[in-house]
Amino acid sequence: MVHGAGSIQIDEQQRSFGGPDWIQVTIDQRSLARIETWTKELCLISGLSGYEDPVSDYIRAVYSDRRVESHGDAFGNLTLTVKGTDPAAPSVMVFAHTDQLGLLVRRIEANGFVRVERLGGVPERVLPGLRVVITNKEGKQVPCVVGIKAHHATPQDEKSQVLGCDKLFLDLGAQSAEEVRALGVEIGAPVTYRPCFERLAGTRVSGTAIDDRAGCAALMDLVQRVLDEPVPATLHAVFSVQEEFNLRGAMLAAQRLRPDAAISIDIMVASDTPDLAERGELQLGSGPALGLYSFHGRGTLNGTLAHPALLNHLVETASRVGIPIQRSAHTGCLTDSSYVQLVGEGIPSIDIGYPTRYTHAPIETCDLADLEQIAALLALALRDMKAGFSFERRRYRCAIS
Repeated sequence: MVHGAGSIQIDEQQRSFGGPDWIQVTIDQRSLARIETWTKELCLISGLSGYEDPVSDYIRAVYSDRRVESHGDAFGNLTLTVKGTDPAAPSVMVFAHTDQLGLLVRRIEANGFVRVERLGGVPERVLPGLRVVITNKEGKQVPCVVGIKAHHATPQDEKSQVLGCDKLFLDLGAQSAEEVRALGVEIGAPVTYRPCFERLAGTRVSGTAIDDRAGCAALMDLVQRVLDEPVPATLHAVFSVQEEFNLRGAMLAAQRLRPDAAISIDIMVASDTPDLAERGELQLGSGPALGLYSFHGRGTLNGTLAHPALLNHLVETASRVGIPIQRSAHTGCLTDSSYVQLVGEGIPSIDIGYPTRYTHAPIETCDLADLEQIAALLALALRDMKAGFSFERRRYRCAIS
């Protein structure tokens, strides 16, 4: 059972027991290595919503292959299109978002401290005492810390309190507003967690912006796979913007592309830690997770119910090749697919995710093997989307007598 870069090879002995279409997919080590490299390098780029250009530039630079059509729109979305071998086969938009959540400079005080606003779902309880960076007007990172009252001077009744962002301040080391501005920092400047990435035991990693830079890395691997082994379907790989700012970018890309189907790659909340053991069944390293149901439930009252044709196709493909599949039904989060599915007369859509721990915290954790399996599964799914592929909403396979 062996496999090469971006390819899926067949175990001849097992194939003889499984029929002509039976193959067994295992972890492709070279794919795993490039996904780790891309995840690491993407996590080390600061890219708040609205400031994703350095992330897109990195991804664009990886693909100089003439078979990849690159398109950037006014909003900042980057689309890499690899045309399928059959023009009559479906076109599929697979997307991951390049932006990350964070803060924005709201006010620069006379004494040099900086006040901020939230952008996206930043958990305020993790902020005091944290190291963050401000990207100045020259695109350079200015290090600073989030102030926290000295522990020795904190009354007992304040020790368990969570301060809102309006009470927090950033300390750049500057002693006046003039010194702050001399560093190139103005009102509206983006603030993110200090970028970091670390390999943990086995194939697990932790870093800032694993949401959704790891998804971007999996999507980049999918592009490489269909270049290595062309498929009938056309792939539109969309690296979208402003997902953390009310899910804006991918919808605009879908309006331009009008694909036959859309698949989101994003995090899904892992429930394999002691505090979330009753929440669900998603585990790191146990394979891609298919989103059966997502609903935000507050603010943006939106979510996604998996389209039956895509759900069945992915489940059948995974079953045929032995890729383990997990399932997610979760309230409290949503992805860009919530709006992409509403474009035009409706686009069949589904979420596929990688279980992630400590979501939206400065250090999120995932398993590289799940990312590799997502890319492998989607490459096979595209291979089997031939001309005439049916997107009929048949949820159950009913026998008619």
